[in-house]
Amino acid sequence: MMDKKGNLTIGMVVLGLLTLMGLGAWAFQLANGLGVTGMNNVVSWGSYIAMFMLFVGLSAGGLIVSSSATVFNIPSFKVVAKPAVILSTVCIIIAGAFIIVDLGSPWRIYNLILHPQFRSPLMWDVVVITLYLALNLVYLYFMSRSEPDERKLKIISRIALPTAVLVHSVTAWIFGLQIARAGWHSALMAPLFVASALDSGLALLIIALLALNRLKMFEVEKKLIGTLAGLLVTCVVVDAFFVFSEVLTMLYPGEESAMVVLREMTSGLAAPFFWGEIILGFILPFMILVFKKNRENTNYVMFASVIVILGVFCKRVWLLFSSFIHPNVQGAPGVTYGKFTETMGDMWSLQGSYAPTWVELAIIIGMLSMGALLFTYLSNRFLSGSTDFIPMVKPGQAAENK
Repeated sequence: MMDKKGNLTIGMVVLGLLTLMGLGAWAFQLANGLGVTGMNNVVSWGSYIAMFMLFVGLSAGGLIVSSSATVFNIPSFKVVAKPAVILSTVCIIIAGAFIIVDLGSPWRIYNLILHPQFRSPLMWDVVVITLYLALNLVYLYFMSRSEPDERKLKIISRIALPTAVLVHSVTAWIFGLQIARAGWHSALMAPLFVASALDSGLALLIIALLALNRLKMFEVEKKLIGTLAGLLVTCVVVDAFFVFSEVLTMLYPGEESAMVVLREMTSGLAAPFFWGEIILGFILPFMILVFKKNRENTNYVMFASVIVILGVFCKRVWLLFSSFIHPNVQGAPGVTYGKFTETMGDMWSLQGSYAPTWVELAIIIGMLSMGALLFTYLSNRFLSGSTDFIPMVKPGQAAENK
């Protein structure tokens, strides 16, 4: 136990240093502007928005599991409802932090408050994410009281469940309602996002539960992990079906603008990420988790959960950038770079390109480290109820706290 406590302390120190590194990189970006990133006039969204999409989904998946436990009265899920809410809260905070970083200056958030444009899906997202964070905090508060009020928990759960679906749907509509981007403009965009939120969020919850179990902070029965793994493989199949439907809808009519995007997805610059999703996000986890004996092996479940998240991350990358590679500028000389350079030869571009810089990578690592630190702190605060990171919470005790 002391070894685990010592290892945890070392891990916390490392995470703290990485968080400081990320804050330093953000300070550098604030001082020098968004020009230090790989974003440009052609590719105006980069790795920050890809990570934002990922973390909104990770958050939604966690809250759906926790609220479903109360709404549908699933006793086994009630055991993990509290860590699921903690995980959901941390993920939505990190998602919001990526938006603030992407704005270039945090003071620009006041423009959204002082001059809201409610016809824009971007503003819808701000509203629903704020509501979502508030719901998570209220939910966690009522769960953590010495004598939880079942009636209030049921009311909050009934609000939280549709809100969790809505938060990722609104994020999807930011893309799906853009008629000028053939790779995004689709009625299936919201179902695609929700499906990937379910499998990635559930996968992260499984990883978090196994980590807490090994650190002796929260005990989870092996049978419950197997049940969650069975639910995960079901969500993976649903997500794969939606992706197949979207690709078929683009492929069958053969419309040129859609085919340009499809070619980039399957054999162009975005192909490694598209096939990464297919292999890591669908094929491998399905082949592992479809067998009951594998679902009873926590090492296999952990591996499958990790690659599911990697697959969903690949999905966010190809979805975001495939529609930036070929901007819709027919009849125009291109998209201006905003400057003239001898290496370009001119100031116009008909094809987008993007690669994250060291600043973006450092900020992302710092954000991930901050999220891990926050989750560890909140888990210690609300699961163990002690300043020591080692106490065990028994499943029966957690169920009684419900």
